[in-house]
Amino acid sequence: MTKKIISPCISICKTDPVTGYCYGCARTNEEKKQWKSESTTKEWKLENLRKIKSRMQGWQLNTFEESYKHKINQGISLFKKKLLEG
Repeated sequence: MTKKIISPCISICKTDPVTGYCYGCARTNEEKKQWKSESTTKEWKLENLRKIKSRMQGWQLNTFEESYKHKINQGISLFKKKLLEG
């Protein structure tokens, strides 16, 4: 059985007008659409995860890594968890 690759969305969905990258996950709108497509391969998703992480640095990368790990383990991003608790 192939393990599903969890979407990198961490519920901070706002696109930077200069770069075109999401502030939360560093994906473009086209990449977000590609993730939702049933025809998208596991290999493409793994490569895209590598690519989006290479776009981040410092606190953004640290925040993404922490929230994405939480989402994989708990099924919800840290940002969304805090919104629901608030």
